[in-house]
Amino acid sequence: MSFVWRCALLAVASMLLCGCSALPVAEPQSDVGRSPWATQSVHAGMEERAGPAAGQWQHYRLPGKTPTEFSYARKDGRHCIAAMAQSSASMLRNAVRIEPADLGKVRFSWKVPELIAQADGALRDADDSPVRIVLAFEGSRSSFSAKDAMLSELALALTGEEMPYATLMYVWSNKRPAGTVVPSPRTDRIRKLVVESGSKKLDQWLDYERDIRADFQRAFGEAPGALVGIAIMTDSDNTRSTTRAWYGPVQLAPVVLGKR
Repeated sequence: MSFVWRCALLAVASMLLCGCSALPVAEPQSDVGRSPWATQSVHAGMEERAGPAAGQWQHYRLPGKTPTEFSYARKDGRHCIAAMAQSSASMLRNAVRIEPADLGKVRFSWKVPELIAQADGALRDADDSPVRIVLAFEGSRSSFSAKDAMLSELALALTGEEMPYATLMYVWSNKRPAGTVVPSPRTDRIRKLVVESGSKKLDQWLDYERDIRADFQRAFGEAPGALVGIAIMTDSDNTRSTTRAWYGPVQLAPVVLGKR
């Protein structure tokens, strides 16, 4: 492969990776990591199953992007993370490992004062969201398309991490109804599940409990592999806008025996 072509591929991959198909530069988020929000997040009877890294939240910056600001806060009596995006994109991620048999529920909450008027998760140049809950899964990459296989290899070269086999995001859409699955315009290995739509519930705390296995099956048409990462993300880099939101603790609840 020529040097020029290799550089071109790396440039394209870097652009695609900014769409969250990989998570490059990690930094400890000390104020978050020591906060009551962090101690209430991820674990909900999952201590032995989530892995030794669970609870260690890190700020992941995307190459070439201004990072979103994340900080611990109290909002309406709740422990939360305040997110402020100003033409920016980054996330707080927690590395876990939950085997498929142990996948249960994910519980999260958020408060959004205003939607991003221009945002549309199906369009490359408008793929922003005031709130995202991001779940990354392991799986066999033998089923990857040629494009996704190339992206995964280049992600490993650029960041030291392969692209997750599959990434499921819970999002708030401007217009698409709840339950809609929106594939990423950058890669088919990222799919967004709309859990809230429109402006009727703005500026109030909303609480959710989602069945991870059922939602993955709905989005990807197959059973999930191991859950290897969970993150929150607020981004406005594509629309060059400003948005803010608050996240309550994100918890993983175990399978209840006899309920699967």
